[in-house]
Amino acid sequence: MNETLVTVVGNVATTPVYRELPSGPVARFRLAVTARYYDGAKSTWTDGHTNFFTVWAWRALGTNVQGSVSVGEPVIVQGRLKVRDEERGGQHWTSADIEAVAIGHDLSRGTAAFRRVGRGNPALTEPTQGQAQGRGQEKEQSRSQVQGDDVSGLWEKEPEPVG
Repeated sequence: MNETLVTVVGNVATTPVYRELPSGPVARFRLAVTARYYDGAKSTWTDGHTNFFTVWAWRALGTNVQGSVSVGEPVIVQGRLKVRDEERGGQHWTSADIEAVAIGHDLSRGTAAFRRVGRGNPALTEPTQGQAQGRGQEKEQSRSQVQGDDVSGLWEKEPEPVG
């Protein structure tokens, strides 16, 4: 099946709505994308037409969107474009949705601080007592815990936040 993959840069227009569904967690928000062009006659940048997309983020991405994205923030969204036509109340509506694969802040317009979350082994993310002294040795120990055949305990509990 051919899918239309898009990468869109814009601003978050609505507060992300987060829901726990039987199929897994999902977050959705509206994204405003405004074309800008340089008007040589006026020597200024001018806003063009604004397109609005509904962005859908499923599973872990949806959970992370809920804790990371706010109204007005510049983001980059990559995902599958879905254009829907429907009749509501006797009127014809066309909407454009993006089923997101990746969402991130646009670092050309500001800074962000990344916080890793995951269900992995807490030993990989928690600082240890001798980390400053024997950093390389403890790193090897953490790697050996993951590289072994027994991975049953890797997803039993959430790691503590680092920092």
